[in-house]
Amino acid sequence: MRILVAEDDVRLADLLDQSLSEAGWDVEVVHDGTAAYGRALPDGIPYDVLLLDWMLPGTDGVAVCRRLRGLGVTTPVLMLTARGDIRDRIDGLDAGADDYLPKPFDLDELLARLRALVRRSTYGEDAVVEVDDLVVDPGARTVRRGDRPVELSAREFDILHLLVSRAGRVVSRYTILDEVWDGETDLSSNVIDVHLASIRAKIDRPFGTTTITTVRGAGYRVDPGTAT
Repeated sequence: MRILVAEDDVRLADLLDQSLSEAGWDVEVVHDGTAAYGRALPDGIPYDVLLLDWMLPGTDGVAVCRRLRGLGVTTPVLMLTARGDIRDRIDGLDAGADDYLPKPFDLDELLARLRALVRRSTYGEDAVVEVDDLVVDPGARTVRRGDRPVELSAREFDILHLLVSRAGRVVSRYTILDEVWDGETDLSSNVIDVHLASIRAKIDRPFGTTTITTVRGAGYRVDPGTAT
């Protein structure tokens, strides 16, 4: 598996290079955002995962991620960050990052998260899911309502795909955290609510419909044939 590591701390970058190589990864290291962006462009080397430090010189990791997503690059992104505020984490996720890991971190946890991102990227082999006129294509990672495309962040897409693929069943907050965030976010956090509010604002509000029902005390459910 091939990984691009963008980390400006040379000692940490060397440690990551050595540790990931020993774990069987094909590692390439850059030390600034401009280089990371250039290496990860669609016509460049295909990576399995991008490991981006938030505070990169030149162009920070969040801006790199947002620009790549704007070009249609769907490579999973794990963001390393020393920022602990939930608002900062949400900003990074909304920029298109698939996961984040606060510094300092445990190397075994980093490796587990990278493996999880690679596993999740195989969702692209799943079948297209349709609920009423809402169409979710995990292969292309696209969403449309009728003939109108709907733009979602990477995390929003994963949440919606999880819900529609289990249409008719209640999906608990724990399940969302476990399968989309790999369980690292505390259940008391409002991060799920923030993402669901954004999803509803994009797939429902412009169309005057309701797709995701909140089941109080249990979780969330998508019911085919009940959109209004």
